[in-house]
Amino acid sequence: MKILLIHQYFLEKEDAGGSRFNEMTRMWAEAGHEITVVAGMIHANASRKYPRYRGRFFFNEEYSPGIHVWRCHVSEAYNLNFLGRLWGYFSFVFSSLLACFFNIKGPFDLVLVTSPPLFVGITGLLVSKLRRIPLVFEVRDLWPESAIDTGVLTNGLLIKLAYWFEKTMYKNAALINVLTPAFERTLIEKKGIPATKISMIPNAADFDLSDQLLGRVDISEFRKGLGWEGKFVVVYVGAHGVANHLEQVLYTAEILKNTNALFVLIGDGMRKNALKEIARTKGLSNVVFFDLVNKKKVYEYMISADAGCSVLKKVDTFKTIYSNKTFDYMGCQVPILMAIDGISKELVEVAGAGLFVEPENPADFAEKVRWMMDHPEQSKQMGLNGYHYAKEHLHRSILGIKYLKKLEGLV
Repeated sequence: MKILLIHQYFLEKEDAGGSRFNEMTRMWAEAGHEITVVAGMIHANASRKYPRYRGRFFFNEEYSPGIHVWRCHVSEAYNLNFLGRLWGYFSFVFSSLLACFFNIKGPFDLVLVTSPPLFVGITGLLVSKLRRIPLVFEVRDLWPESAIDTGVLTNGLLIKLAYWFEKTMYKNAALINVLTPAFERTLIEKKGIPATKISMIPNAADFDLSDQLLGRVDISEFRKGLGWEGKFVVVYVGAHGVANHLEQVLYTAEILKNTNALFVLIGDGMRKNALKEIARTKGLSNVVFFDLVNKKKVYEYMISADAGCSVLKKVDTFKTIYSNKTFDYMGCQVPILMAIDGISKELVEVAGAGLFVEPENPADFAEKVRWMMDHPEQSKQMGLNGYHYAKEHLHRSILGIKYLKKLEGLV
């Protein structure tokens, strides 16, 4: 097959963060398929372009054998505020449309769009219609609900437009893939989508990398180099945005100020500077911020930590999602502090992989951190439980082949 993937946040080789489609496309290419990726020039959690993109509207390269990537312009206003984020979305829609119809040669067997942002569907829908190929629409987040619940999207006209376009995408998609069983239930029960049109292939753990590093990272030396000796290190990896509400981590750190707990926040986003200011104002010497690093380094941080936390704002929509980093923590044998209710809570409890924290309740967060500090053997066992559960149920290689078979069934 020849697959056209529209993915605004397809990672660079050196990028940190989740890599669902970087790994999926690698597997598909190894199976003999050709993938062309249309992606943005700005990482989802970054605010600036890499220097090689300066002054360029398009940048194309062979990412790896069988995978060709076209990077398209995204406004650098992306992480400034809501209007900047909105313009970042639509600047990519405009540049990706130009790339698809004037730069990228076909033919393709299908076009796969992964959302959010929902608006990338504009490109996918037009490509599907004009090139007469099946459209696969992946729902990684229930958008616009999540944007409305977090207060990011408030304009009534934009909300109506977003719901209309969401409905249009569902109607025109040959296949809709969702990442959680809660998404599947919502689409069937609340949005009236036929079950036969939906598949559920979730995110997964990257055991290729974690198994490569487990046992090889000198944890003692790594921690010593970072000044983590004698500390109970809680690591967070991911976006520092409105939806993540990392203020609750800082308030937890304030409660644990006189303990050996150290909170390490790795990533970037719209709220990062504000979070740094809160930490400075409160004198939180037990909070450390790191910028984005490559995935190998991220895994080294996680493997060397005592716990990993998954954190989101307390809204009902987030009860339906899995946090991407949860799977990475599992793959790295790290016990999880799960500050997300709903199916994420259920996942950690079924796997025995950590403790549930009441979202936006720093007192409860602090209590759970103290429990892990006081019960190191039980905490270590939770990390192992999560690893074995993910190995059996959430292995990326297995899910990647399952996804590929779904796509082959459309062609």
